[in-house]
Amino acid sequence: MGLFNFRSKKADDPATAPSEQQPGFLARLRARLNRGDSWLTYDLANLLPGGKIDEGVLDELELRLISADVGVETTEKILDGLRGKVARKELGSLEALLAALRQSLLEIVSPVSRPLAIDPTKQPFAILVVGVNGSGKTTTIGKLARRLSDQGLRVVLAAGDTFRAAAIEQLQVWGERDGVPVIAQAAGADPAAVVYDAMESARARGADVLIADTAGRLHTQTNLMDELRKVKRVLARLDPSAPHEVLLVLDASQGQNALTQAQQFNQALGVTGVVLTKLDGTAKGGIVLAIADRMGLPLRYVGVGETAEDFGEFDAEAFVDAVLAPSRGDATA
Repeated sequence: MGLFNFRSKKADDPATAPSEQQPGFLARLRARLNRGDSWLTYDLANLLPGGKIDEGVLDELELRLISADVGVETTEKILDGLRGKVARKELGSLEALLAALRQSLLEIVSPVSRPLAIDPTKQPFAILVVGVNGSGKTTTIGKLARRLSDQGLRVVLAAGDTFRAAAIEQLQVWGERDGVPVIAQAAGADPAAVVYDAMESARARGADVLIADTAGRLHTQTNLMDELRKVKRVLARLDPSAPHEVLLVLDASQGQNALTQAQQFNQALGVTGVVLTKLDGTAKGGIVLAIADRMGLPLRYVGVGETAEDFGEFDAEAFVDAVLAPSRGDATA
């Protein structure tokens, strides 16, 4: 059997039709990533002496990339390519420079633009959601549950963050809003036991997907990372192939620290997909390039706000164009 790809929507459902939903999200991405003029290309024309591309222009691009959390190594990779083209006199205008820059950015992010797919032979398809405190895990779970439910998939949520009663309540609110059941126990319960019960409940209900929340933890807390490994082992007892997705939620505004988190969680758990939240606000999106270049992990989704409509699949071309071009004020298009 094939996979249910998240790009496919029910054609007769206007609430999820790509022609109505996706353009709105892409407009939000474009507007909220830049908040006006592009942080990367703004005012470059004024820096061209006599209209020629020189080292000064490239130095300015380098500064802007590093300031936007792209990181030194990834920035150097981008600039080395541009400098080579300048040396070969291939960049004779601002338009040529921007085209070369766009191509360079696409070469970095296109390989990781891989939407999550639900394998119907894995029932339920178990998604373990991990990340540090404040990254937006519970909200991401709620938005993801809405997305899957709108596609006709039966979803069950597991309130595996048992250290905070507020986290359980927050997930239950999302469950009521999305119309999906939430399996929970009292605060302080063993997270592995909660996820185990949720997996069994999802099976009994004939659910297509189980999404398990986990407590936020610092990637440096060894005992808490061990607990996540325990949750992963418990899922594997019920289904040797589970979890089928280890989805890491990262706060884009954390900059290079988000890259460190990705490296540590991947080492401990084997991350299979990434969600980058909070690309709105002060985040410029450079960390997307850093994680794509340094980690190569699939970038599943990005978030640009609080509502379900502010959550969408990562699209390489849309992201690069949002970085390079001003928003034109169409956030609500």
